[in-house]
This record gives sequence, C-alpha cells and structure tokens, in this order.
Amino acid sequence: MNNNHSNNNRHVNILLVDDEPLVRRSLSELLTLEGYVVTAATNGSEALNILRNYPADIIITDIKMPEMDGIKLLRNIKKERLDIPVIIITGYGSIESAVEAIKEGAYDYITKPIIDNEIKLVIERLIKQRQIIEENLKLKEQLSASSREKFLGIAGKSPRMQKIYSLIEAVANTRATVLICGESGTGKHLIAHAIHDCDAQERGKPFVEVSCGALTETLLESELFGHIRGAFTGAIKDKIGRFELADGGTIFLDEIDAFSPALQVKLLRVLQEGEFERVGDTKTIKVDVRIIAATNQNLQELIAQGKFRKDLYYRLNIINIEVPPLRERKSDIPILAKDLIDKHSKHLGKKIQGLSEEALLRMMDYDWPGNVRELENVVERSIILSKGPLITPEDLPEFLNKGALVSGDCKNNLINGANGNGCKLKDALKNPEREIILNALNSTGWNRNAAAQALGINRTTLYKKMVKFALLKNNNDEKE
Repeated sequence: MNNNHSNNNRHVNILLVDDEPLVRRSLSELLTLEGYVVTAATNGSEALNILRNYPADIIITDIKMPEMDGIKLLRNIKKERLDIPVIIITGYGSIESAVEAIKEGAYDYITKPIIDNEIKLVIERLIKQRQIIEENLKLKEQLSASSREKFLGIAGKSPRMQKIYSLIEAVANTRATVLICGESGTGKHLIAHAIHDCDAQERGKPFVEVSCGALTETLLESELFGHIRGAFTGAIKDKIGRFELADGGTIFLDEIDAFSPALQVKLLRVLQEGEFERVGDTKTIKVDVRIIAATNQNLQELIAQGKFRKDLYYRLNIINIEVPPLRERKSDIPILAKDLIDKHSKHLGKKIQGLSEEALLRMMDYDWPGNVRELENVVERSIILSKGPLITPEDLPEFLNKGALVSGDCKNNLINGANGNGCKLKDALKNPEREIILNALNSTGWNRNAAAQALGINRTTLYKKMVKFALLKNNNDEKE
C-alpha cells in the first residue's frame, strides 16, 4: 500500500450504510486499509442519526434496506446536507433504481458483487473532483469582482459560464482527463480549445480534434490509431493516427458516445497504459497525450443500456464540465450576438453595429434548441440580409417573428399554465426544431450533406431527425 496515498485519505470520513453485516465488515476493512475513516450504519434511519454528529465527507449506501431504503435516505440527505456526495450500491437487477438515484442527486452507483478496485476508483475520482472544486473556489476569490464577458474565445458572463471559466483555469495546468457534457451546439469544442490554450506551456504543443460521430467504426479506428499498408482494402500505404500526431499535447474526442465496444476497449488501454497498435500491426506505440472528450448524450443511461463501458466512463470523467444550453443562460444572448456580429460582419464586408431593441427582444424570447450554433447561423443570415447599421426584426428568420415557440392548443396550454392534460416540453420544442431543419433542407436543395453542415450536426443525426419529424416523405429526400 502506498503510504502517501493513505496519508492523503486519513482526513476523509466515510459513512457506510448497509443492512448486511458481511458487506459492512468487508467494505469497512477495505476502506480503512486505504486510509479512510469509516463509520458504519445498519439502515437509513440510523445513518441520519449518525449524521447529526458525524462530519461525513462521503456516504456509501445500499439501495435495498428495511425501514428506509437508499433512495429515501438520499432524499433526506439532500434536504438537510446538499454538500455530501452519495454513492449507491445496487444489484444488477436494480439498475433502473440506480438511474433514479442519479436523477435524485446521487454522485454515482456501483453494482454487486462489489469489485475492490472499482469502488476505490469511484471514491478517488470523487475526491479529485472535490479538490478541483476547492481550488476553483480559491481561484474565484482571487479573480476580479467584475465578471468576465469573454474568456479565451468563449463569450458569456452568466454565473454558470463564470464557473466554467474558473474550472478551465483550475485544470489547465494539469494533465487530468476532462469530460465535457452538453447539448449539441453549446460550444464544447471552444471549451476544449480553451483548456489547451489556458496553459502557456501547452499552447505550443499539438492540439488534435476528432469528430468521432462523423466516421464509421473502421475509419475512426484508422483515424485515431493509424494503420499499416495492407491492413484492409484501400490501405495502400502506412498512416499515422491522430494519437501519434497529438503525442506530447492534447487530443479532443468529440461525440465520444459514438465509439463501438471494440474501440472503447482500445481507448481504455490508451488511458490506462498510454499505448496502442496501429491497425494491422503488432508493434506497440507509446504516447503521452492529454485526452479531452465531449458528448451530448447521457453516458450514465448508455452504461445502464450496456452501450458504454463503465470503467471507460470512470477514466474519462476525472474532471467533468457541464455546459448549459443557451435557454438556461439567456442573459448571455446580447454578449454572444454582439460577438458574432463583430465576427461575421468583418468577413462578410458589412458594417453592422448591433441589434435593434426589437430584434434583441425576439432573440431573448426564443429558446434556441440548436443553442449557440443556431444563434450564429441566425446572426450570419441576418447580417447578409440587413441594410444596416442595426439588425432589425425584418432581417430575422420568420420563426423568430412569430412571437411564440408553439402554436394552437399546445401554446394555449403553456400560456394558461395547464398541466396534466397540457403539452410536454419536448412537444413544445418540436415545431421550431422541425422548421429549422426544413429551412436548412430547402435552402440546400434537400442535399443532406450540405444541410447537416449548415446545421452543424453530422449526417446521421440529421437523418434521425428527418425520420423523427416525418421529413423523409418528401420526394426530393434522396439527394446526397
């Protein structure tokens, strides 16, 4: 056992809650040997009584217990002590309950039979994240009282963006793996670039970006790891992969959820050992690469569905950055719009000074399902149509001037606050998203590749959305 590691853990207090004596004893012994201070409880009620006097840093609880189960205990903990992370223990047959626990605010879950290395890894990752948060808070205290409107190419001064800026600064001078989560179009690639550029020592090193969702499994494997001549049909010469090109620097893997099970295994090996083989080769290549991954999917749900490896998730999710959708930071729209107007006016050769008050109100009233990417498309289009010096409502797309996101009964239900029989949020958002996609298809002559590029999504995502919104019935839908 590493004594330094043990010393680092001796001030971490863990409350273990399980009604099975054998589980309590074995886990207590394991965690005590790792240097943690462990207190055990036999059920949820006893745990709550202990918490009144015990300064727990982490709670590990079984999900199935008499009197008060793990979910009820979690809810009570969150009511009284929001700052204590909770790890849920569940059986393979209770994954749905574990997912429910995650939604209720649990930090993570582990399945029975408990593997020693797995629970140690979860706890270590949790502690690392809390250390980063503490460093982040110290860093925020050192920053100027005034909020930053821009940070390394990212625009926005809302509280959530300020937290992201501070987190970027905290992790920039480390080699920690980072997982960036957020909806499509929120600017995850900008955050990846900012992490790399924030550290002066990293700026001169390679930064390699790979859009994983745009490639087939075979092409993605070759793109990442390279191949040798004759490895497959069409491999007429040796090719160096992106991991080799990024050696000494950073690789950004966008849409990490697109990895097949076989590629997930290869990526896990790179994360653990820093080594791999080119496709068709037996020679092992070692690299020193900092990995930043991004996804617009819920990886916890993919894990529960058996589509994403849990051990890979642990390795990727050392530092997690959640990027808010634009509808949750609407106060940033004026700053973003001005920044985009300055950017596109210059390359379009037009002198646009900004937005009229009416045009800004239209933008603030819209929920932007396509996020910042959609906002940028609207701004660029408006600049082209505007006669200046300000963009007016007449320059905006029609859907921004309708005065509502939805129409008919759904709109009335939302306005009147109807529930139960009213419409759901996902139904309310369907109309504008369908219209945006339809506009992109019409403007490109129903060329899917061009439309996907204009929307900033990959062709597969566009196809799925066309199926979802019944847009494949159009006679022209077969154009490539």
